[in-house]
Amino acid sequence: MAGGVEWLVDAGGCRAEALRDTAALESLFRRVVSDLGLHPIGEPVWHRFPGPGGVTGLWLLQESHLACHTFPEHGSVCLNLFCCRPRPAFDWEGALAAALGATHVAVRAVERDYAPVPEARAWR
Repeated sequence: MAGGVEWLVDAGGCRAEALRDTAALESLFRRVVSDLGLHPIGEPVWHRFPGPGGVTGLWLLQESHLACHTFPEHGSVCLNLFCCRPRPAFDWEGALAAALGATHVAVRAVERDYAPVPEARAWR
């Protein structure tokens, strides 16, 4: 791997109350950071939407960021972790089941490459 890795994680079957609970989400964030040996910059920032809405969270890391968006009305959460250095595998399924009650988890790991992109392949 020339660069780092970005995990795109979608989980469903989660407990709606856990998806509204910033303490539960922060505990999950802290487990991810600890287990992967990441280095936070400051504390996580949370925005809780009113009423039955969900939560958006972001934690800046020396390696990049960890973010989540929860959807209690659908029992789902979307997470994004970008690490600019290679990292070991992480048990997303186990962590999300324990923290939020997730019953199904889809994980996509995208290898990131920092080499210049040839003009013909550049994003437009």
